Amino acid sequence: MPQRLIIDCDPGVDDAVALLLAFAAPDVFDIAAIATVAGNVGARLTARNARIVRQIAGRADVPVYAGCERPMRRAPVEAAEFHGASGLGDLTIFEPAAAVETEHAVDAIVRLARAAAPGEMSIAVTGPCTNLATAFERAPEIADRFAQIVIMGGARSEGGNITASAEYNIYADPHAADIVLRRGKNIVMAGLDVTHTLRATPERIAVLRGLGNPRALAAAQLLQFSSDAEIQHGIPGGAPLHDPATIAWLMAPHLFEAKPAHVEVETGSPLTQGHTAVEFRLSAAHLANARWIVRADADGVFALLNERLAR
Repeated sequence: MPQRLIIDCDPGVDDAVALLLAFAAPDVFDIAAIATVAGNVGARLTARNARIVRQIAGRADVPVYAGCERPMRRAPVEAAEFHGASGLGDLTIFEPAAAVETEHAVDAIVRLARAAAPGEMSIAVTGPCTNLATAFERAPEIADRFAQIVIMGGARSEGGNITASAEYNIYADPHAADIVLRRGKNIVMAGLDVTHTLRATPERIAVLRGLGNPRALAAAQLLQFSSDAEIQHGIPGGAPLHDPATIAWLMAPHLFEAKPAHVEVETGSPLTQGHTAVEFRLSAAHLANARWIVRADADGVFALLNERLAR
């Protein structure tokens, strides 16, 4: 039976590829909701972009809910330099045929979590944690109801990609990430340590492009834009497959290795705000509150993406 899933995202080039992968796996996922949040671009654009990707994928059956328009406490931080002004690189932008739902994304997350049996629903968070943290504040009882909370965020050995030590999704709303890590259960984190090993090389993009269908062509175009942006910022080697790692983990955890860890988020320091302190040396003072993905089979992950988008 397909696993029930909420995808909480801020599309965003790599969020869009993650959505395309999830949409292409109806035998694996029963997608209850796409929740969008301000992040890579503003909230109005992320809600539109999720609906654009949904239309490209031909999945009008999946509802899209617009969520929080700013971080919980800090000023908004966007990343258009890596995602383009639209958030979807140089993908052709259009007004989607299907509208966004009238219910707020936070309300939808609370409603769906309450309605699901314990352990029935998972959530993949591929943007700032604002929606999920707000849901935990509003309905604390849902925090331990998810089978898995899979977060793309954080960095340990790789250092940061928005500051010297902070990864963008955590930096964009560190207070929200802190709430989720303190209250949530069954958390898995795909940080830069692993996503930087999942590189969309020219050869891998060419394979996607060669599949020829609209979904694969869109993914190839998005990853090419992201790879070009990385080069412009002096980072060669191909775009990292950041957000799709969460969906790939849920589909094929055997392609990854994760270690129990105690993870905390720095919320106060101006210098290191958003830094994730990842401690593998567990003790009574530092109990495991997450599993931290330490490595992945990159060829296997891209083979999974290709196989699904070929359908």
